[in-house]
Formats: sequence, C-alpha cells, structure tokens
Amino acid sequence: MSELSVNHLLGIKYLTREDIELIFHTADHFKEVINRPIKKVPSLRDITIANLFFENSTRTRLSFELAEKRLSADVVNFSAASSSVKKGETLIDTVSNILSMKVDMVVMRHPNPGAGVFLSQHVNASIVNAGDGAHEHPTQALLDSYSIRERLGSVEGKKVVIVGDILHSRVALSNIFALRLQGAQVKVCGPKTLMPRYIESLGVEVETDLRQALQWCDVANMLRIQNERMDISYFPSIREYTQLFQVNRAMLESIDKPIVIMHPGPINRGVEITSEVADSDQAIILDQVENGVAIRMAVIYLLASKIKHT
Repeated sequence: MSELSVNHLLGIKYLTREDIELIFHTADHFKEVINRPIKKVPSLRDITIANLFFENSTRTRLSFELAEKRLSADVVNFSAASSSVKKGETLIDTVSNILSMKVDMVVMRHPNPGAGVFLSQHVNASIVNAGDGAHEHPTQALLDSYSIRERLGSVEGKKVVIVGDILHSRVALSNIFALRLQGAQVKVCGPKTLMPRYIESLGVEVETDLRQALQWCDVANMLRIQNERMDISYFPSIREYTQLFQVNRAMLESIDKPIVIMHPGPINRGVEITSEVADSDQAIILDQVENGVAIRMAVIYLLASKIKHT
C-alpha cells in the first residue's frame, strides 16, 4: 500500500492497520532525515498549511510546526485567543477566510468533539485533527505506538496499561483504538470516577489496583489529571490520588520485570509520576517527543501527496 485510505486524519477510528503501517514506514524515513545535519527536505514546497489552535497548546503546536517546516511547507499560524473568534466569528467563517488564501491543509485543535469531522464536510482542504475536546488525538496515539514499536520491536501482542484520567483524555481513547488495531492487549487503571461508563465496550479491561496493573503490563502510559476539564471533583484530593496511582521508584523496583514508562506530557511531576521515574532509563518520554515530529511529518506528507493527485 502506497497511499492512505483516508483524505483526512480525523481520528484513529477511521484508519486501517495498513494505514498505520504506512505512516510508521514513512516516519522511519523522516526520523533519519531529522537526525541529519541538514534537517529539511523539499517534499512540500508547493503546499500551504494553516495551524488553527482554538485551545492552548505548546508542545503539539510546536511539533506540527517543526514537522511542516522540515518538509518545506509554507506555514500560517492562527491562534483563536487573539482572533475574530473572540468577536463571535463561526468556525466555518474563520476557516473559509483562511482557505480563500489558498491553504491546502488545516491542522486544528478545537475544544468541541467532532469539530474536525464537521470541518472536513464543509471545506475543501485536508484536515488533521490535533485534538478535539475529550474525543481523539490521533497523532499522539500514533507517536505512542511508534515509540513502543521502536523500544520493543512491535506493538502486536504487547500488554499496555493506560493509567490516570481516562474520562477526560482524548489521548486514552485514540491510544485504545490504535493499540487494539495493532493487536495489543489494553487495560486502563485509575479511580472508578475517572472511568467512562462505556470503556469496557472498547475491548479493554479496567484494573483499579496500580500494582496489579504494572505487574501485568509491558508498557505503562501515564496520563495527567486534567483539572482544566473538570467542573466537579472526581476524587477527594491530589494527595490521595498520588498514594493510589502514582508510579515512583519504589513501586517500579518492587515489580519483578522491567516495564517501559510513557507520558504524553505535560508531566505533573510528583503527581502521576515522580521525577526519578520520568528521568529514568525505563522512561521513553523524550523519545516520544522526537518521534512526534517524525510521525507528524509522515502524516502531513502522506495526506499532501493525495492532495497533489486530486
């Protein structure tokens, strides 16, 4: 397979396993590129990409911007906080105005689930979902799986536990879709109040005991508590949460096998994970950051090659 089955990256649930393999194969090539002395390739010199961030983001926005510039695309950055959106302009009006400037691709983060799908039905450009509310964050799940593949050789057959705030996490949902599509076993672990009611229907098991979860897994993906999405308190206190669900050095040493520690960032050090663990050899958190650029280059390149064919 030499091209993606989709014209947009709206969520992992729209991808096939072959799509993921193609993205990883392409990312392998770009990973080699970004480790060269000259880190740019002229692949997308005639493509213009608009980054539309209706929610604050530093890491994801920078990662996408770097990926676009490494491919020599023209980049337009748009921040809703300082735009006409504040004055009541609709999403379609905003994007239509940007598209009238002849933009080929839109990378968008938006607080509303489904915003990317809505946009893809109304504008003539390729859409990349950089996170829509608590729904999906497909490039994060792709870079997470790619990082597991890099460290452990493959994703298939691996046991992965996602720990923390599953209820509010778009990273958790996209990871569950991606990992299961590639043949991994998945468990989720955290307070019952932070588990969506439908979670087991996605083919994952719920484990409320962190030690049991770590003893079972090959990989633990630690999520932060998303206080900004909580309108009520889902557990008594951060202190109680850390006592039950924090991964620390003593916990890791008490398990009789090495496990890989991941984190999508930003890390709340001392809450879901201690600095000792975050900075240890078992953690691949900085590898995830580097792989994020290669994965986003691959996604943008593959979608742009479909634009060129149409």
